[in-house]
Amino acid sequence: MTGTEWKLKPSDIEAKSFSIIDAEAGAHDWDPRSWQLVRRLIHTSADFDYVKDTVISPGAIEAGIQALNDGSIVLTDTNMALSGINLRRLGNFGNTMACLVDDIRVINLATKTGMTRSMAAVDVGFSTISHQGQPEGAIWVFGNAPTGLFRLLERVKNDPSLPTPRLVVGLPVGFVNALESKKALIDSGLPYFITNRGRKGGSNVAAATINALSALAREECSLAQTPGTSGSANGPSSPGSPKEPGEGGDS
Repeated sequence: MTGTEWKLKPSDIEAKSFSIIDAEAGAHDWDPRSWQLVRRLIHTSADFDYVKDTVISPGAIEAGIQALNDGSIVLTDTNMALSGINLRRLGNFGNTMACLVDDIRVINLATKTGMTRSMAAVDVGFSTISHQGQPEGAIWVFGNAPTGLFRLLERVKNDPSLPTPRLVVGLPVGFVNALESKKALIDSGLPYFITNRGRKGGSNVAAATINALSALAREECSLAQTPGTSGSANGPSSPGSPKEPGEGGDS
């Protein structure tokens, strides 16, 4: 055996990983809260390109935290993304978590129409939101399916009666339409989204985004319950231009 220190507690591994990331990322212009999210993407993927390629719309972090606090439903495009979300960190927010790609309604709709199951899952997802009595919409999480992200953008654009997503995490990975779907998200006019530029992404980083938001939400709940302190989020800010490194971010 080597002299490598490997019998570490999970919390120590995470803390040491974050310390290494902070040291190796070098200078960047992300504000502290946004950096917590970007750093978790790097931690999950070991890919420092997320320092420069991540795009966070103004107010997206606050909107995501608020949606989690409100118990909004979280819909993922894959079971892998769903399984990667840390339910313990979500605490007692009461969020329903679902991936609908294997739902019989999705399978039937995809078979009938010829659309992908990821696209059909978006249609069934809107129906699910309505049945759950959440008029303000869901948190939509895409780590694998550009067709699902494109379908969401299409539905929201063409049907104003549909609830606007509380937050869109758009991080599909791949060579066919992954990059294009993210550009479409950035240009869509939707107020709150977290994405990246390029082909990289995946269910792991999509789940990591929700985990980062839930960690921030729990942190703010703890601050709010501490005498003499108050949480830093006062609801999402007004939409503007997406933030990237060098442009500041959510504070």
